[in-house]
Amino acid sequence: MIEHFPFYLAMIVAIIFLIMLANKIKVAYPVLLVIAGLLVSLIPGIPVVHIDPELIFIIFLPPLLYEAAWTISWKELWRWRRIIGSFAFVVVFLTALSVAFVANHFIPGFSLALGFLLGSIVSPPDAVSASAILKFVKVPKRMSSILEGESLLNDASSLIIFRFSLIAVATGQFIWYGAALSFGWMLIGGIGIGLLIGWIFMKVHKYLPTDVNMDTVLTIVTPYIMYIAAEEAHSSGVLAVVSGGLLLSNKRHLFLGSSSRLHGVNVWASFVFVLNGLVFLLIGLDLPEITAGLEGVSFSAAIGYGLLITALLIVVRIISAYGAVVVTLIARNFIQVADTRNPGYKAPLMLGWTGMRGVVSLAAALSIPVHLADGSGFPQRNLILFITFIVILTTLLLQGLTLPYLIRKIKLPHYDDYLSEEEADKYIRKELAKHAFQHLSGNYSNELGHSPFLQQLASKWKGKSDENTDPKMPVEIKAIYLDLLNQQRKWLLDNNKADKHLDEDIVREHLRQIDLEEEKMKFV
Repeated sequence: MIEHFPFYLAMIVAIIFLIMLANKIKVAYPVLLVIAGLLVSLIPGIPVVHIDPELIFIIFLPPLLYEAAWTISWKELWRWRRIIGSFAFVVVFLTALSVAFVANHFIPGFSLALGFLLGSIVSPPDAVSASAILKFVKVPKRMSSILEGESLLNDASSLIIFRFSLIAVATGQFIWYGAALSFGWMLIGGIGIGLLIGWIFMKVHKYLPTDVNMDTVLTIVTPYIMYIAAEEAHSSGVLAVVSGGLLLSNKRHLFLGSSSRLHGVNVWASFVFVLNGLVFLLIGLDLPEITAGLEGVSFSAAIGYGLLITALLIVVRIISAYGAVVVTLIARNFIQVADTRNPGYKAPLMLGWTGMRGVVSLAAALSIPVHLADGSGFPQRNLILFITFIVILTTLLLQGLTLPYLIRKIKLPHYDDYLSEEEADKYIRKELAKHAFQHLSGNYSNELGHSPFLQQLASKWKGKSDENTDPKMPVEIKAIYLDLLNQQRKWLLDNNKADKHLDEDIVREHLRQIDLEEEKMKFV
């Protein structure tokens, strides 16, 4: 491996330039990286990139899921829980079922178990691809929240189906009651282990004398420990990482200081940037190894099978999107739903077209064992790998390149779920100033009468002055100011939970500004 080290360094540099180019021409970077990987793989003498199937999940999946759990809004996840749950679990199962029957009927040598295995691999859409595309077009907040929530949970459901399908292919039988018990343990055990390890790390951060670097390293280690512990207990490592990540994200202000929060965000952004870039480049670079394994199936026939499965995935997802609308319209007569209005045809069409496949599908396909327990080759492994590659490539190119045009063409309706960015910002600034002034005048009236700094702050919060405060202040006044910042932070956290019209992204930006202000006080 060491002899290929310069090649791996060149890959990282190439990723940076390719993402710069993608931003320049406004194309989702996963599309460009996969194409680049394909082109590079055709160059004679390029090293064959191979990742041990046993390690592919551990290398990429835990940190990517953990970062997604930290960035997603728990408020939005709960608000749209029904449609997110339906897409993350019901639609994934229906997709796998559809692929199983179609593969069994049209692809020679495919049993229902092998079809289910293929279906579980290609059923979960990729969050990174959708996020990268939506960056260039404006979509309603509810749509991006649903896509983020779905992508966080559908990996778990697809990998659970993948595990059972793998057992069915290997053993030739499927015992439903045993599968039901295993499924229950995978759900309960995965969530429980994730929450337990998350709680332990929360206490470690809070009570041990860690510094900023230690806190950041611990956050990187955490998802790997969650995943490995859950997998060793034969439960869902994905659910462990997601549940533990959501717990720690929701409690981050209780156990991490402002320095650790700011530093951790920057480190994780760079870490995930490299991981995402590598995995999409690897998809393209894997082509020679995948095509070399096609034996007994012509190249054109294999491409045809891949395109057939791709078309099926697109149709099933679009039908499911409209089916979810019908179910919601019926359910609103019996239960409270997030929105009782008819969403029309535009939103389901857009939701149905966001079905690009990526990292999880590749990882699952590569993790199929080469041999069964009796030493014989795993049936149709190479064809499954090739079909998965065609699905990833086709959905990225077809849907990835056309999704921005579709969104601009159909002109999604404007929902009144949230205050506009300008209105929310104005409201938050006003309420923060009001709350801080009330706390200052009610708890530090004596200090307010003698401190020019606090008087200037009070004047600014009352709207009588726009002057910046003088950062030079006595230690006791600095302590008061830090207390005022903590009160503002507490108000933001409390009102974010209570006010459903506040966009959490805007709230988090104000929290970041408070963290920056607190950091500035350390150098005064």
